[in-house]
Amino acid sequence: MDLTFIAFLFLIGFIGSFLSGIVGIGGSIIKYPMLLYIPTMLGFVAFTAQEVSAISAIQVFFASLAGMLMFRKDGLVHTKLVLYMGVAIVIGSFAGGFGSRYLPDSFINITYAIIALLAAVLMLFPKQDQTLPTGTQQLTFNRTAAVVLAAAIGIVSGIVGAAGAFILMPVMLVVLEIPTRIAIASSLAVTFLSSIGSAAGKLIGGHMLLTPSVVMVIASLVAAPLGAAVSKRMNTKVLQWMLMALITATVVKIWLNIIF
Repeated sequence: MDLTFIAFLFLIGFIGSFLSGIVGIGGSIIKYPMLLYIPTMLGFVAFTAQEVSAISAIQVFFASLAGMLMFRKDGLVHTKLVLYMGVAIVIGSFAGGFGSRYLPDSFINITYAIIALLAAVLMLFPKQDQTLPTGTQQLTFNRTAAVVLAAAIGIVSGIVGAAGAFILMPVMLVVLEIPTRIAIASSLAVTFLSSIGSAAGKLIGGHMLLTPSVVMVIASLVAAPLGAAVSKRMNTKVLQWMLMALITATVVKIWLNIIF
């Protein structure tokens, strides 16, 4: 693997992880299509969907950890929300990650496109950006809905090697009505837990590529904390529109490739 390709992988990892730190996602919604489509366009060796999902799973583990630690210092991580959704999503993501070894690439791509489309639709619903409560831990939420939705998200995110934050964020904002800044911080924490299951499933499945994974991880550790630091200074409405734009652009790109 030459230095040009390594630099290219680092750039993808940096961009995706920086944006993931800003809007509270693991970054796979950005890096998955970039890794799948751009290398062949530039004349590099193409990755399969299985390989891309495995690289994404490892990278998201470190990107979400780095971003979460930045937000945790400010007390924005809702512990109970993270535990309820985290346990459910870990179980689901491990099952999806391990089970993906039996699925064709076309099914993985279509699964990714469907959940990305669902996330985009959810972001169109009006969101009531509540004022942050005096104590983050006092915020209430529907625990049953949180567990059921997290388990379902875990299964499909494990299949595509994503930790599911790009669908977790719309669910937290729209369905559970969590304030934006708490949702960003808490979704990164849940994403970190989810990535444990999906990364373990991918490792056992045998699709991991060592060098690309290491390069993407290094980029994540550098860029995700930077993105989280920028996020703290941004208007919450701007953060919501950024997330909507990222999800919508990805949805359009993936579905165009599937259809045409």
